[in-house]
Amino acid sequence: MKNKPVRILLLTLILAGIGAAILYRDHFDAQLLAQWIEDAGAAGPLLFILIYAVGTVVFLPGSVLTLAGGALFGPVLGTLYNLIGATIGATLAFLVARYLASERVERKTGGRLKQLKQGVEQEGWRFVAFARLVPLFPYNLLNYALGLTRLRLTHYIVASFVFMLPGAAAYTYLGYAGRETITGGEGLIQKGLLALALLAMAAFLPRIIKTWRQTHVEKSQHTSDTPKPTGVKQ
Repeated sequence: MKNKPVRILLLTLILAGIGAAILYRDHFDAQLLAQWIEDAGAAGPLLFILIYAVGTVVFLPGSVLTLAGGALFGPVLGTLYNLIGATIGATLAFLVARYLASERVERKTGGRLKQLKQGVEQEGWRFVAFARLVPLFPYNLLNYALGLTRLRLTHYIVASFVFMLPGAAAYTYLGYAGRETITGGEGLIQKGLLALALLAMAAFLPRIIKTWRQTHVEKSQHTSDTPKPTGVKQ
């Protein structure tokens, strides 16, 4: 964005929103949010997606929003709305970093950012997939960091949506099961066990992916380091 005053204004508003969200995050009331969404009627899903997207940009706790989505909309629609809201928010943060703050951050970080960008850009969408499945970095911060690279926007959006699904499904169902427990729904034991199973999957999947990735990298390095026999035609 070439209009410097507009860019400064947008950055100031976003930073103010992030500061307010961090300062008052302990006062975030999920029950009040749920009541607000329910009172919106048919517009509730759109309002929830908007709140989730904005919350992602300003560093609101995503786990709380995801649990609320499950409690409000159930395991299927809740997962869908959570994913849409999270993906839109992640995309907005990505675009903010790319078009509003990239030059400033690059000037301040120098070669360190260049090394990071080179590493991410070599992997492309695979890095996004790995980072979504294995939370090595805080989710909200990662959205901004990836915006400073040359990743293709379409690859970023698709990989984020697809590979955030396991965690979103697990936490959405947990929110749904929690509401069913409070309201006295049927099949509480089965729903509770399924919620635990999904959480276990979400907890162990990153370890499996990380182990597979390390093994794959080691095999690739071993193959590249192995000397080729002489006298063999290429």
